[in-house]
Amino acid sequence: MSKKYAFSFLLFLMLGACSKHADNDHPAEIDDDLLGPISRPEAGYGSDGSYTVATQSFASPTYNGKQVTVFYPKEATGPRPVIFYSHPYGGEEVNYNLGLYQFIAKKGFVIVFAPYPTTGVDIDFRYNTLWQSFKKAVQDYPNIIDTKKVGFVGHSFGGGASFGLAAKAFVEEGWGQDGRFIFSMAQWYSYWLTDAQLKGFPSNTKLVTQVYDDDETNDHRLAIDIFKNINIANAEKDFILVKPSTLPNYAYTADHSLPSTRNGIDAYDYYAVYRIIDALIDYSFNGNVQAKDVCLGNGSLAQKTMPSYHGVALQPLLVTDNPTAQYPQTKYLFKCTSLDNPRLGSCQ
Repeated sequence: MSKKYAFSFLLFLMLGACSKHADNDHPAEIDDDLLGPISRPEAGYGSDGSYTVATQSFASPTYNGKQVTVFYPKEATGPRPVIFYSHPYGGEEVNYNLGLYQFIAKKGFVIVFAPYPTTGVDIDFRYNTLWQSFKKAVQDYPNIIDTKKVGFVGHSFGGGASFGLAAKAFVEEGWGQDGRFIFSMAQWYSYWLTDAQLKGFPSNTKLVTQVYDDDETNDHRLAIDIFKNINIANAEKDFILVKPSTLPNYAYTADHSLPSTRNGIDAYDYYAVYRIIDALIDYSFNGNVQAKDVCLGNGSLAQKTMPSYHGVALQPLLVTDNPTAQYPQTKYLFKCTSLDNPRLGSCQ
């Protein structure tokens, strides 16, 4: 990342994305009230689970003074399937996207949050910080974490990183032999990822790539490139575009920060993101065909339909296996054709 881009991106996130009351050792509780007029799902995918969220933390193996947090279901007995989360650039405090971590743990799964620094280090250091943190969590908590079923979830910088990290985990470590998935949101450039690694993903890997129509930070072409070139069959991957919606007294935005906890949670967090991840976990780990219709339905009604309020429907999710960029690169801060993109030759 060039110094110019690094400063611009950091300033963007410092002004708009840093969470309040952030404390890695003591994650805050999420308010039960959602913003906007539409409530969370009461049943099915996207509805809250029944487990109590518990946490363990340990010192980051490479980021001095920071803690890695392991969220898990308190009542579960024995190791549980695990999701490794890679945060956006500047979102290193655990409270930044706490709602998602708690949602996953309430559903009965483990999720590992690992902070990495945004200044004074290079991209390899950030990737290595994520990787070493994930490996240490596996080594230190075998009674909590089951690596036979593994997912990687990431946003922005972390969305791009999830592919290279997943390649190491799936191929080099053999994690996920009984279930694997990647859920990438608004992804940035992807490092630690060669063409051979893209073509070498295990056949049981599932993928949902999600981009946001109001995003002006990361060029959608970055996500399109990886989606089209990864060795995952179309039947096992979907590309989702989330569009904004406006009700008379509330606007549901689909910008770069979706999802996050910093300004509260609304129905878009639950229906556009949590619901899809919930179903992707169930399909990837349990083979549930009903779940596949929700997360990888190729535009099925169960997948694309968003809730309504007083007869006004929110914009449906736009789903495809053959995505194309909807806007010129001039819209975005980080363009696919930037020299900072290690896959510059794959831009379309």
